[in-house]
Amino acid sequence: MTTAPVVTGLGVVAPNGLGVERYWAATLAGRAGIGPVSRFDASGYRARVAGEVEIDAAALLPGRLLPQTDRMTRLALVAAEEALTDAGLDPSTMDRYGCGVLTAASGGGFEFGQRELEALWGKDSTHVSAYQSFAWFYPVNSGQISIRHGLRGPGGAVVTEQAGGLDAIAMARRDIRCGTRAMVSGGVDGSLCPWSWLCQTRSGRLSPAVDADRAYLPFDADASGYVPGEGGALLVIEDPATAGECRYGEIAGYAATFDPRPGSGRPPALRRAVELALGDAGMDPAEVDVVFADASGVPDLDAQEAAVLVELFGPRAVPVTAPKTMTGRLLGGGAALDVATALLALRDGVIPPTVHIGRPRFADVLDLVRDEPRPARMDSALVLARGHGGFNSALLVRRGRGRDST
Repeated sequence: MTTAPVVTGLGVVAPNGLGVERYWAATLAGRAGIGPVSRFDASGYRARVAGEVEIDAAALLPGRLLPQTDRMTRLALVAAEEALTDAGLDPSTMDRYGCGVLTAASGGGFEFGQRELEALWGKDSTHVSAYQSFAWFYPVNSGQISIRHGLRGPGGAVVTEQAGGLDAIAMARRDIRCGTRAMVSGGVDGSLCPWSWLCQTRSGRLSPAVDADRAYLPFDADASGYVPGEGGALLVIEDPATAGECRYGEIAGYAATFDPRPGSGRPPALRRAVELALGDAGMDPAEVDVVFADASGVPDLDAQEAAVLVELFGPRAVPVTAPKTMTGRLLGGGAALDVATALLALRDGVIPPTVHIGRPRFADVLDLVRDEPRPARMDSALVLARGHGGFNSALLVRRGRGRDST
């Protein structure tokens, strides 16, 4: 079996906590970061709550970067800085092409783009920033992280919405196996502005609830859709032959599938993604200790996911959790944050809760961890993600060594 790359550093920017340990403490305490949209007037839209990150970017980033970056990219730069510091990795001391960056995003810097389009149509072209040429573009996070830290190794970006965070990590794993020493990978997203909000509400999947505690209820009888959020996580992934001893865990297995055309009569392909990921990891379903669910909050999609978990693992055979009920679904950053959360859960031997679920819809078949964290001895975790349009991804991580809770 091919040696699995290891995760040596984490960086987190989330609506319920900025930084790995603040986020983890809030998650274990069940503190949510979802509330009424404050970044613009959402009163005229179908959805009016979101997961917003509290951050003072001017205090954390060089001033020269502020006018040329969208909020999404500022969040990504902060996460990358934390991940590299956590890993103790200084790219300037490495081989020129020894470290690369590969991230996921759902569409790019919408807020920056909207502002410049308003300037164009409300004034004229002389009021449009030259930075518009790249600040809106979906690979911009990878580019700005690469420039700031001198990462000249493999680079790229993927756009598969929620599944993108897993897809990016898997592509980084491939680069490690092909000879790159280290990669910064994952996803950070943020599109909380009228332009992107309209696009998301048109999908019909956003919850119309105005009570933040009742808006995002995956696997609940009152589920009415999901709540969008901003943020995500970036990971430092290294070749185990050259990585230090402090490791969160290893990227053990991965697979991606695409759903058949609606109306074709063929089932969704999520189960196949899990089966292929297990095969890639050389694992049986019985070896999975916890599942971090996609948890869309859309009733039909929740039912599909629950059915797949029961078919693969049996009724109530494995704990299932969705801590994203505290942050909202973070588009391209959501699944990467789930991977970081899974690694922290394995590190500390505790499963974070799924909050606000008052009427569990699948209680007879899903062992959903609710309300309180659950101590558990775990060696592996399965993370699932389904992107809008039919993308399915499954990623398995195994417990590492040398990382102590702080």
